[in-house]
Amino acid sequence: MIRILALLASLAVLAACGETRLDEAPEDLGAFQARVTHVYTEKALQWPLSRNAEHSEWTVPIKNALDTRLRRYAGAQEYDVAVTLEGFMLAPPGVPVLFSPKSAVVVNVFVYDVAEKKFLARKHQMEIFESTTGESALLGSGHARTKEQQIQGLAVNIADKVEEWMAKQHKQEGWFAPRPAAENGGSAAPDAAASGAAA
Repeated sequence: MIRILALLASLAVLAACGETRLDEAPEDLGAFQARVTHVYTEKALQWPLSRNAEHSEWTVPIKNALDTRLRRYAGAQEYDVAVTLEGFMLAPPGVPVLFSPKSAVVVNVFVYDVAEKKFLARKHQMEIFESTTGESALLGSGHARTKEQQIQGLAVNIADKVEEWMAKQHKQEGWFAPRPAAENGGSAAPDAAASGAAA
């Protein structure tokens, strides 16, 4: 039994090392600059077993995390980014170690090129889990964290995964490559990504 507890403790320490932070180093997003960011949570489904949470409780944490990550890029080309929360499960208290579910969300992401007047991504779906700390690994997220802490942690992870995915698309597809004569006059219809996300 002592051996098992020691193993669990060591695994918990390793898991804690991977916790996502808002102030992580920027990615390579080329000439990207966020014109507007939008977050929609009104249609999100609360999955079985989840702690109860109002849709409005998600909006500000996700918006703040997304802005913190994306508005630090000051490229010469403007893009709109929208995130819609599709569903969530906030882990309830369970039996530590034996049954300690992790909180999770599903989001859709939209990226709109303002100058080119086109979507680079429309309804790209992502499944995102909360980070594990030493305490939550042993006790379970439902015991170690309040509902508000779970939402905040997931909001940070949403922003992190969206940023990493955009960097991957830029590397593979050249999404945000500088244009020789970039015309970012903003002549596109306002809030284009928002219109697509709301559709």
